[in-house]
Amino acid sequence: IETLRGEAEKAKQIHAQQNAFKRLRLNMWTESVSRWVDADLWDDQPDRMTLEELEGKSCYGGLDLSSTGDITAFALYFPRENGGGDILAYFWLPEDRLRQRADRDRVPYLAWADQGLLEPTEGNYVDQDVIRRRVNELGNRFNIREIAIDRWNAAQLTTQLSGDGFVVVPFGQGFASMSAPTKETERLILARQLRHGGNPVLSWMCSNMSCETDAAGNTKPSKSKSTERIDGIVALIMAVGRASLNDGDDGSSVYEDRDMLIL
Repeated sequence: IETLRGEAEKAKQIHAQQNAFKRLRLNMWTESVSRWVDADLWDDQPDRMTLEELEGKSCYGGLDLSSTGDITAFALYFPRENGGGDILAYFWLPEDRLRQRADRDRVPYLAWADQGLLEPTEGNYVDQDVIRRRVNELGNRFNIREIAIDRWNAAQLTTQLSGDGFVVVPFGQGFASMSAPTKETERLILARQLRHGGNPVLSWMCSNMSCETDAAGNTKPSKSKSTERIDGIVALIMAVGRASLNDGDDGSSVYEDRDMLIL
């Protein structure tokens, strides 16, 4: 019963787990889509390190490219040795669409642009050259170990960033690729180990997000079912996914500390 109560309490805070709890533990029919996490839980995370403290530290990137008129998001996740990690998030939106989107969606894009939280790019589409330059600037400041990127519309930028010296990893958006990192991100939030610094754009996207669950209990973000944009959360989940796969790997070679073994 204590295990059941613990799972029930977790499902109250991580909305994406409620359907699985109802279906598997309570034998109840559920819908395949649910909201993600409680806003109070998202807000109740420790303070993030300052930019100066993060300088030179290892991190993993997630890049969610937009279609022509939507938001492009880039998230950096800095794992900590004692668990969890710090997040930096960057966003781009076409300048010609900025006011139109703000009026239509009733979202403070203009204020976020004025505050430097969102970078407008000239014209009516997101200029990938601007993104590439910004990623390179960040690469000079932080140790970006890998960049996970959605395969869609990413061939040119993937080639360019690889040529710039980054390790770029294609990252699928289906259940097979997204379920484990989505659940890991949920775990970090529940453990209050995801230090996002209260970024208002990322927090807004978190409040928008719904997850889709299949019959096997796999889960992933659902852009079609979410109330508004969730690109930053998708980018974050991809970054967390790559960090989880490389957990404990500091990038050094074992042969720096020992001789080569010959069999």
